[in-house]
Amino acid sequence: MVLRQRAWVGGCMVLLCAALAACSSPRRAPAPVEERGTARHGAVAPAAPQAARTTPPPGAENEGKPGFHTVRPGETLIRIALESGQNWRDIVRWNNIDNPNVIEVGQVLRVVPPGAAPVAQAEAPRAATPAAPTAPATPATPAAPASSVLPPLAAGSAPRAVPSPAPAGPPPQATADDDIPWAWPTSAAVTVLAGFDEQKNKGIDIGGRAGEPVLAAADGRVVYAGAGLRGYGNLIILKHNNTYLTAYAHNQSLLVKEDQTVRKGQKIAEMGATDADRVKLHFEIRRQGKPVDPMRFLPAR
Repeated sequence: MVLRQRAWVGGCMVLLCAALAACSSPRRAPAPVEERGTARHGAVAPAAPQAARTTPPPGAENEGKPGFHTVRPGETLIRIALESGQNWRDIVRWNNIDNPNVIEVGQVLRVVPPGAAPVAQAEAPRAATPAAPTAPATPATPAAPASSVLPPLAAGSAPRAVPSPAPAGPPPQATADDDIPWAWPTSAAVTVLAGFDEQKNKGIDIGGRAGEPVLAAADGRVVYAGAGLRGYGNLIILKHNNTYLTAYAHNQSLLVKEDQTVRKGQKIAEMGATDADRVKLHFEIRRQGKPVDPMRFLPAR
């Protein structure tokens, strides 16, 4: 009996010592929770706010100067070239552009040749000089106000004489570049689907059948052939001189290449409906990049 009591007391002492030892030993801190896999799966941790751009866009020092164009949202190099009456390749060269497909909003581009003076869009009215007294003359019929658009120059016709002095100021001065014997860009009977409207339709739309020949309206050089200008489909742009461009849009197929020289009446494309609601040819004439009414230039049919 005594032995059992001693054994029981000894066991209790062992358990008590073990419990005291456990209480006296320091507790281990829980292992830190590590976030894994976030960056590995492409999630980006919140970054510090990006610093505002400190360098101006290319060419910013020329902003507002004549002969330069500031890139607006949605513009492409092809559209800028068309609006300025230039070859897009020339604009690339003048501005040392590495990638023609990459231009940025706010970038300022040269759109006239280096060293060339930009063409004035409008001339200031010249003051009329009082005429010296002369003998009475028979009354003349009043001259009609001058038009803001050049009169049409049909094939073989000479420029019309402009009354001087004109009541509303002189029209744009005609140059040798204006003497172009224009021809219709289609050979079949012409059906004009939509006329010229400077805001809504920068040329005329001519109806026809798919595959019908599209002809060069005058001698020139191909400065663009492709489908990079939204709203025009398969497009050809011809440069006839330093003043005039023509554009031929919505073609089914293009038969000429850039930098190719073409002759008046040469087949350059086939009529189609690319980027259009029906088969038609959209035809533009641009004078110094500004669209003008082709019906004032094309011969009567």
